[in-house]
Amino acid sequence: MKYYSTRSPQCTVTLDEAVILGLAPDGGLFMPEEIKKLPKDFFDHIEDFTPREIAFSVADALFGEDIPQSDLRRIVEETVAFPCPVVEVNKDIYALELFHGPTLAFKDFGARFMSRLLRYLIEKRGDGKNVNVLVATSGDTGSAVANGFVGVNGINVVILYPKDKVSKAQEAQFTTLGENITALEVEGTFDDCQRIVKEAFNNKQLKEEFFLTSANSINVARLFPQTFYYFLAYAQLKEKLAGMNWVVCVPSGNFGNLTAGVVAREMGLPISRFIAANNANNVVYEYLNSGVYSPRSSVETVANAMDVGNPSNFERLIDILKDHEGMKNLITGYWFSDSQIKKAINECLEQTCYLLDPHGACGYLALEADLKPGETGTFLETAHPTKFKETIEEATGKTFELHPRLKEFLKGTKNTLQIQPSLDALISLGVLK
Repeated sequence: MKYYSTRSPQCTVTLDEAVILGLAPDGGLFMPEEIKKLPKDFFDHIEDFTPREIAFSVADALFGEDIPQSDLRRIVEETVAFPCPVVEVNKDIYALELFHGPTLAFKDFGARFMSRLLRYLIEKRGDGKNVNVLVATSGDTGSAVANGFVGVNGINVVILYPKDKVSKAQEAQFTTLGENITALEVEGTFDDCQRIVKEAFNNKQLKEEFFLTSANSINVARLFPQTFYYFLAYAQLKEKLAGMNWVVCVPSGNFGNLTAGVVAREMGLPISRFIAANNANNVVYEYLNSGVYSPRSSVETVANAMDVGNPSNFERLIDILKDHEGMKNLITGYWFSDSQIKKAINECLEQTCYLLDPHGACGYLALEADLKPGETGTFLETAHPTKFKETIEEATGKTFELHPRLKEFLKGTKNTLQIQPSLDALISLGVLK
C-alpha cells in the first residue's frame, strides 16, 4: 500500500517510510491510497468473533499488504490485551469504555500497536540505528506512549508536555518510568509542544541525524489501530442496533479518534453519523457552522486532553470528506464549558449511577442534546474518571479512591527537564540520541 501526503497527493511513500517519517516532508499527513471495505460476511457474523479476530480482520485490511500475516497477528494479539466494554448509561445512550488498558485511557490501543509495529520495522531494517520518538501530549498521549514504548530496544522516547496543564495522575504515568523515556516540561501550551514537534520533523538535517518519528496521532501507526474499538463496539451493540441508526459521539481534541471512526465507516461499519464534542477549544465546531477554519491558541479546561487549538487531523478529515459540505453532512459539532462539564458529571452520577470523566461528559452531553428518535447513541468514555480526581470530586461533592494503578504510578519519583517553547531549546538539551 502506498501512502500520500494530504498536501501533495502525487508524492507517495511505503508504509515503512510513512511510519518512520511520521509527518510528510511537505508538512502534510499521510493517508493510504485506498481504504478497503470489509466484506459483508464479516459484518454478518461479527458478533461471533473474538475481539482479537475482529481486530486482526481490520488490521489486515489496513496493513496486510505490507506485513506478513503471522507478524501482523502477533502485533494485534499484543495490542488487544484488554477489554473495551459497552455499558448502557441511559435510554438509547451507551458508553464505550476505553480505559481498561495499562494507563487507563483510550490511547493505549494505538500506542501499543505502534510500539510493536515500530519494533518489527527496526528488526526488519537491521542496521542497528536508534529511532527517536518525539511526541507532544496534552495528557493521555504521553501516558500511553511512555508505557507502550518503555524498555523497547532501539527506541528513544522524548515527551513534551505543557507545564502545570496535565493532571498529576497523567503526569506521573510518563515522568516516573525512566529507562528510554525522557519527559520535558514546556513553558507553554500543548500547541507550543505540537509546534516544536512539527518544526523538528520539518528540519531535514535533524530528522536524518536522529532518525525522528512521532507517536502522536499524526502517525498512521498510532492513528489507524484506533479503528479497532469502533468495530468491537459494533459487535457488542449489533443486536440492540437492529432497526436503529447508530450515532457515535467522540470527545475531540486533536481529532485523531474521530478520524479513526470516519475511516472505520469508510471500511463499511454502519455508523449513521458522528458528533464531535469539544470543550472551549472549539475551532472545528466553528468550522462546521461557518465553513471557516480559524485555528488559535488553546485554552486550559478541565477536559485537558482536548485542549487543542489547531487539531492536526483536521487535514485528514478534509481529505476523506472533501470539503465543508461533506464534513457537515456527516459530523455535527457541540462544545461545552467547564461549568457544563462539571454539572453533567454530577447529574449523570445522580440520575444513572454512572461516573463520567470530563471528556466523556462532553460526549454524553452532546448525545443528550442531539439524539433523535430512531437513533441509538454511543459516546467514547476515553479515560478512567479518577485520572481527574480533583475535577470529579469538585463536580459531585463526593470523595473517590484513585484507581490502584494510578496509586502505583504516583509512588514513583518525577524526573523531568524544563525547557522554553522552542526547537533550539529541545536540541540544546541533548536528549535526542
